[in-house]
Amino acid sequence: MKRGIEKPPGIRTDDQGRATRIVLRDLRSVHMRTFHLTWLAFFVCFFGWFAHAPLLPSTIGPDLGLTTEQKLTAFMASVGVTVLARLGIGALCDTLGPRKAYVGLLVFGAAAVASSAFAYDWPTYLASRLAMGVLGASFVITQYHTSVMFAPNVVGIANATTAGWGNLGGGVTQAAMPLVAAAVASLGFASSELSRWRPAMFAPAIVLLIVAALYWRFTQDTPAGNHAQTRAAQTREDGSFALFLRAAGNRRVWLLFLVYAGCFGMELFVNGRAAAYYQGRFGLAETSAGLIASLFGLMNIFARSLGGLIGDRVAARGGLTARVRVLVAVMVLEGFALMTFSRMGALPAAIATMIVFSLFVQMAEGATFAVVPFIDKKALGSVAGIVGAGGNVGAVLYAQFLLRSGLSIEDCFLVFGGLVMVFGVAGLGVRFDPETEAEARAAYAAGEARARASLRPLGQA
Repeated sequence: MKRGIEKPPGIRTDDQGRATRIVLRDLRSVHMRTFHLTWLAFFVCFFGWFAHAPLLPSTIGPDLGLTTEQKLTAFMASVGVTVLARLGIGALCDTLGPRKAYVGLLVFGAAAVASSAFAYDWPTYLASRLAMGVLGASFVITQYHTSVMFAPNVVGIANATTAGWGNLGGGVTQAAMPLVAAAVASLGFASSELSRWRPAMFAPAIVLLIVAALYWRFTQDTPAGNHAQTRAAQTREDGSFALFLRAAGNRRVWLLFLVYAGCFGMELFVNGRAAAYYQGRFGLAETSAGLIASLFGLMNIFARSLGGLIGDRVAARGGLTARVRVLVAVMVLEGFALMTFSRMGALPAAIATMIVFSLFVQMAEGATFAVVPFIDKKALGSVAGIVGAGGNVGAVLYAQFLLRSGLSIEDCFLVFGGLVMVFGVAGLGVRFDPETEAEARAAYAAGEARARASLRPLGQA
């Protein structure tokens, strides 16, 4: 039998218009345009959010006369305010739609990052870091937007990949911002060596505005259209506060909140402290420490996607329960890897174990948001917001523990590794009733069938 002419790799959708395949080179479908722009928007938001981190020890801190406690407080403020921002932005996604929410956030973030260049003392610097912390809410919009665009058979890897590639911004900023600061100083834009960080802040601000324009032009809220078209009439029960309360009353949401505190919370903490850790523990220069620290974030190229992919694949036979078990297993491995990293006293061993630890951190994040879309579809934005906020709460608590415990950062990492294991095991409490399991299995099978049909050669039934 003749094989026939191959179809071009297009997008086939399910009954709700969600894509059943991910075709990276496709920019014609709204699903894939949204896919690429969500990770790009998250990337630049993450880049702007952590733009200060690699410059804090050797330029920003000395320029403003900041103490060690003030530096940690600035980190906690920037990460902590994101808790409230994520809760609020999740509710806005449910009621206004992700397109308007993301564009508004990108524009606000550009203003916050640019204005941070004018901080002149501790209070003004703290205020600027609080404003920049709102950028961390971008994660919720990214996960919401891909969740409504992709079918159950690929939603895990879609969520994980867009979030993972977006998280790369945290690694890239570790390596890039010292280079940007050096470049603006060499071009004469800085009045002194210590003030070179100020003009450097305008680079991420400009990029944020460019991405805001792209997001407005090339995305829409759902496969069916924008929010105003698809939900022209809202009932009081569908309001943002009611949906938030609905999500907040779900025990599984808070268990995933705890799990996410153990994975993304740890990633945030390490992103904020890695460059300073390598400078202090191994005596490295700012640029060298930033490049090594960037390896932690750069694992997001594939690691988070791997967690989401495994979550999707095991669901083919094990359903939603299998997704949860994968998440728990990866969390336990993450905790063990972090404890191992904490004991490394030689630079090569520290780098190698940090990379392994990073692999499991980001796989756990991907596996978490392979579960989130199935918790409560009606209140998806609020669920994603609460779970996402767990990461920020975790990061703040880790920083507080480091500040108040009197332990070295290496010993703190040892303690945190044990906590991560406990948080992971708590995830076993996330369970689904038989009706939800059956519905998810049917939707998964339908999505897989349509995805296979889109690959079938022409002339074959």
